[in-house]
Amino acid sequence: MKICIFGAGAIGGYMGAKLAQAGADVSLVARGPHLAAMRDKGLTLIENDLNSNVAVTVSEDPADLGEQDYVIVTLKAHSVPPVVDKMQPLIGPNTTIVSGVNGVPWWYFHKIGGPFEGTRLESVDPGNKQWNGFGPDRVLGCVVYPAAEVSEPGTVRHIEGNRFSLGEPDGSKSDRATALSQALSAAGLKAPVRPKLRDEIWIKLWGNLSFNPISALTHATLDVLCTDEGTRNVARKMMVEAQEIAEKLGVKFPIDVERRIDGGAAVGAHRTSMLQDLDAGRPMEIDALVRSVQELGVITETATPTIDTVLALVTLRAKIESTYQ
Repeated sequence: MKICIFGAGAIGGYMGAKLAQAGADVSLVARGPHLAAMRDKGLTLIENDLNSNVAVTVSEDPADLGEQDYVIVTLKAHSVPPVVDKMQPLIGPNTTIVSGVNGVPWWYFHKIGGPFEGTRLESVDPGNKQWNGFGPDRVLGCVVYPAAEVSEPGTVRHIEGNRFSLGEPDGSKSDRATALSQALSAAGLKAPVRPKLRDEIWIKLWGNLSFNPISALTHATLDVLCTDEGTRNVARKMMVEAQEIAEKLGVKFPIDVERRIDGGAAVGAHRTSMLQDLDAGRPMEIDALVRSVQELGVITETATPTIDTVLALVTLRAKIESTYQ
């Protein structure tokens, strides 16, 4: 089984290091100083205060790596459409594309059934670049839970979590999902195959949709924005609007809004990924995390006044900071 991780930053590097340690045939696509450091010295993984150096196959050019059984995409959502053409040398007739990207996935309406079957999402797949370039039948969904960071080029620090939930768009327990689950499990990762992965997508998205843009606008950490009366109320309204959309699409929420916000507060003084990107001058995942939900509101004829307001504010913030793409 050949596995390529495309976008071997923090999460991709963590997964790649674990797979390589377990003896899997894994390669990484990276760039810049991180790539150079991994080429020269291997990939250093810091986990549970232990440092381990892992020899990895790494390249900036997918053509160096050849066709794969699985291509696991761990880029930021807005970075994927521009590299679809570049990824083609990795894709053979039986290659599975594993979408480990935050937000509403481009394949969301593939094999969902009902009146929305086959609907395309311009906010996350402009011009149907991924739908046409990968093909939705290749896709295997993945909800990523671990937190990690690139502490310096060539070094990935694991912070918490080791679960990568997998799921077929049609909910089946396929051979390809089972095989990848077993490979990830052999590497010490949790990789359950879920029959209703979209429910998990929404539970994670519920927080990302609200906490991320609010933090970017206020610079507040999770514990503050989830307990301050004003920002907690904004997050609540955004989540209620999102829940109405999701339930129209058949999603069931196992917890209520208040418990979800309390869960965010319990994380503590955490700076969300969007706030980290803003501070670092990197593009924020506005389209995948927020604009996509607004688009789903239009598709399902659901009003999203609070989401619309926060989206307008954070979009302008990104434009002023020159971090909007």
